[in-house]
This record gives sequence, C-alpha cells and structure tokens, in this order.
Amino acid sequence: MLHVVLVEPEIPPNTGNIGRLCLGADAHLHLVKPLGFSLSEKELKRAGLDYWQDVRLTLWESFAELQAAQAVDARYFYLTTKTERIYWDARFRDGDFLVFGRETKGLPEPLLETNREQCLTIPMTPKTRSLNLATSVGIVLYEAVRQLRTGKVES
Repeated sequence: MLHVVLVEPEIPPNTGNIGRLCLGADAHLHLVKPLGFSLSEKELKRAGLDYWQDVRLTLWESFAELQAAQAVDARYFYLTTKTERIYWDARFRDGDFLVFGRETKGLPEPLLETNREQCLTIPMTPKTRSLNLATSVGIVLYEAVRQLRTGKVES
C-alpha cells in the first residue's frame, strides 16, 4: 500500500479530494498537524463526498511522530518545486510515503535540505509557480500506482 502524507494542509476541499484519490488508489492518507481546518468541516466532507468515512486516515501530531511509528527502512519522497528530479524518474515501491506540504508554503526548507536526494518535482512551464495540491497528489500517486501495477518498480 502507498501512503500519502499531507504536512499541515490548509484547504479542506483539497484534503477531501485527496481522500477520494487515496480511496480510489487504495492508499493510506496521513495528515500532520496543525491542520488549517477541522475534520468535521462541511467543505472537507463535500469534496470527499460519501467516501470520506471509508478513507484509511491517520492523524499525527508531527511529521517526526509519523516517522517514528514506521519501519526504519521506510522510504519517503518529498514533493517540491525546489528540485530538478522529476517524479517519473523515481522507482516507487509498495509502502512508499509521498509527502506533500502546505498549499501556501510547501514543505519546510530544513526537511527538504535534510532529504535532498529524496525530493521530487512535477515539471511545469516557468509561467506556473505551482499546481493545486490535490492535482499534484493525483499525478504522483497514480504514477506510483502505474509502476506497481506494471511491475516497473525498484527491487
């Protein structure tokens, strides 16, 4: 199973849409506090439709807490506009964690610096600063699903 991690998400409809993506891809959604909304917000549930209660969801106090609860050999990929390595060049494995940051600021710079080799980006024209968070998750998550289903994964 793949894991999608949202670090400090701010916009409820994005998180609701990402929940639906995770359910459709059989992925586990991890939310790292603080959240910019309540899990009971109407916008979150509207975007997640009646699927929200079926989403495999874990809420964490911090990213460090999430990492401490995983196996020591867990692999994390950090999505950012601040790298040149394109997401399709990664070889995903079952159990990988795809980590995304806040809609307004992305992932914290110290986290990216510490994990430079595991950073991935989605290519865009210079006219675009970033993509919508739910769109970004969908792009990368389904590339990982494609690789797992076609056997094009790292052993």
